[in-house]
Amino acid sequence: MAKLASGRVTEKSSELLDKFNASLPFDKKLYAEDIAGSIAHATMLEAQGILTQLELKDIVHGLGMIQKEIEEGIFVFDIADEDIHMAIEKRLTDLIGDTGKKLHTARSRNDQVALDFRLYVQKNTLKIKDFLLELERTFLDIAKEHTTTMLPGMTHLQHAQPINFAYHMLAYMSMFKRDIERLQSAYKRNNFSPIGCAALAGTPHDLNREMTAQLLGFEAPTVNCLDTVSDRDFALDILYNIAAIMTHISRLSEELILWSSSEFKFVSLSDAYSTSSSIMPQKKNPDVPELLRGKTGRVYGNLISLLTVLKGLPLAYNKDMQEDKEGVFDSVENVLLSIEILTQALKTMTVHVDNMEKACKIGHLSATDLADYLVQKCDMPFRDAYKITGAIVVEAEKMGVDLSEMPVEKLQALDSRIGEDISKYLDLRHSMNARNSQGGTATDATQKQIAYFQKWLGGY
Repeated sequence: MAKLASGRVTEKSSELLDKFNASLPFDKKLYAEDIAGSIAHATMLEAQGILTQLELKDIVHGLGMIQKEIEEGIFVFDIADEDIHMAIEKRLTDLIGDTGKKLHTARSRNDQVALDFRLYVQKNTLKIKDFLLELERTFLDIAKEHTTTMLPGMTHLQHAQPINFAYHMLAYMSMFKRDIERLQSAYKRNNFSPIGCAALAGTPHDLNREMTAQLLGFEAPTVNCLDTVSDRDFALDILYNIAAIMTHISRLSEELILWSSSEFKFVSLSDAYSTSSSIMPQKKNPDVPELLRGKTGRVYGNLISLLTVLKGLPLAYNKDMQEDKEGVFDSVENVLLSIEILTQALKTMTVHVDNMEKACKIGHLSATDLADYLVQKCDMPFRDAYKITGAIVVEAEKMGVDLSEMPVEKLQALDSRIGEDISKYLDLRHSMNARNSQGGTATDATQKQIAYFQKWLGGY
């Protein structure tokens, strides 16, 4: 049987060309979007008097049969059909006869694929957002339990100042909140209907693009058809948003890997989300965060790939754009799985409070508090206080004690301006709670942040 889209080309294409040219092996994933778009298009054609009511009824019934066949696994995908659009249209014609041939009136595969792909991206943008909201609820639950649990806050991976574990979790919650906002922004920006643009220049048929946009849940039709059929910014948006999400997942994964090591032992991942060594029976490996870290590079590659495909294309549609989908499908599937398994790993994770707090006594975390004390109590310039504190830390190192446990008399021997009350200021918990400025790590400030995030989540 001749291809539906044979046209100018009269010679039968080679099997090699069919294999090279076809997108059906992967774009069949868009079957539901293609059928929904076709039903909306046919409904509009009937409203405009281009199809009869009976023709519309036959088309909708036939498309419903095709969707059922695909979902029951009995639909025959033939690579010679090239893509999901032709596969469905060919089967529709088989089922309902010549009426099926009328469906393609006033549209092209160019606007059809733009529609299908955009519907897929919009649907999964919302799905990713929903998965992230569940992750955010998990961070919030952990934070509520650990507003007084101290651990070393770090810079350069060196102990810096005492913070609480809730505060650390809320830092990640802040990152993923921005990811959710980017997804929402992308959804709004891209919520416009391509259908009705045809090949590139519109169509002489009397269409109602506002109607198809409304039927498909879009805000409105796109404005310029030449741009529409060549636009893949919506695909770049979701790929970038996924890359940003995976960046944040990878940063957390790195910390989970470190924290679950013997050197830190801040957390233990559940056995349900850990693996064993094939040779060392004592091993419990953090494979989940390691693989999450690895998948981040994979989604970066998908973003760079599409950017590279698009960078030199003249308007409008070019066959290069067939390479737009597989990377998006791959990134969507991987980010959804990644968010889901990270959420479960966090929910089942054990936090070793004592080990976290013990680690705060390494690295003289209250040194800045001593400098601030000298500034406030002795009216000393900060740089002078900084220098004196550095010398005291050197002496504490020689003594083999943490600054927070250094005897008062020893501190006074090093600088007579230090008062008897210094022990209170060098206490690690006091140090943490002293940082009560807005956005700070004090327990009170952290609880305010929890209230903020709880209110924000309540809006969903």
